[in-house]
Amino acid sequence: MIEPDDRSRFRTPSDEVEGLLQKALVHAEDGEWDRMAEGLRQTLEDHPGDPYVLCWLGMAERELGMEGIAYERFKRALEAEPEDPVLLATAGNAVAAFDDPAAEAALRTAAMIAPQLPQARWMYGAYLAREGMVEKALDELRAASELDPEDAVIRYEYGVAKALGDDLEGAVFLFAHAAENRPGDGWILLMLGLANLLLGELDDAIGPLEEGARLRPEDVEAQLLSALAFAATGWDERSLEMVERARFLAEGADVGLIGEAEARMEDGAEAARRFLDTTIAPSSFRERLMQRP
Repeated sequence: MIEPDDRSRFRTPSDEVEGLLQKALVHAEDGEWDRMAEGLRQTLEDHPGDPYVLCWLGMAERELGMEGIAYERFKRALEAEPEDPVLLATAGNAVAAFDDPAAEAALRTAAMIAPQLPQARWMYGAYLAREGMVEKALDELRAASELDPEDAVIRYEYGVAKALGDDLEGAVFLFAHAAENRPGDGWILLMLGLANLLLGELDDAIGPLEEGARLRPEDVEAQLLSALAFAATGWDERSLEMVERARFLAEGADVGLIGEAEARMEDGAEAARRFLDTTIAPSSFRERLMQRP
């Protein structure tokens, strides 16, 4: 077995590149993605085609919203045929978001050559789950969870695979554990609330949905989910507050969705609950499950 920190058998950055990457890391830790990207572009001029520089530059540019350019960086990093499992997993996971077939080989190789590396196992598992290979995904994510039981991202992705395998109770357990280990993560809380809703546990769903919506004020659908949950239990004042939060940010198709939700809420708690349970919650849950890490 290969220990997570034992990479001596793999090609690693040169000392010069390693030093430059560490400088870039300082900017990343401070959230200065523009300065990180600027420095790495200069580094790339001196080290063209270096997979480490390409991968780190891709991460910085992705944070800056330059998804297309970032994708090309990750793709070139993989074309350099790196042997480092961390780099393979990172770049493979990144190109998976673009349905690039190179993702599968990179992620599988990372998990195969470094089976004791949690990152490699969970990223491969997350990929497999969204490609419909749930049983294989569960094997990878179970292994990753055993390697690092307290990692919230691993627990969340394990929960996603459980949900995609129609095990909602298992998903709720894992989402709840992830939320405990990563307080303040609105996305995980919303998924916990939605999973509880689909299990018919409205009382258990209200808290995570409200907290998740407040942590993600830009997420219009999250505000509506919370509003409908409150309306379904007769909490009209809280419901109206969440609708107004949604309306403040709404544009385009969101306006129509808000109008439809309000109409159901005006029809009473039962109508709000029915719309929540049969329409907006299932579609939102499924769409969010398929969003890649």
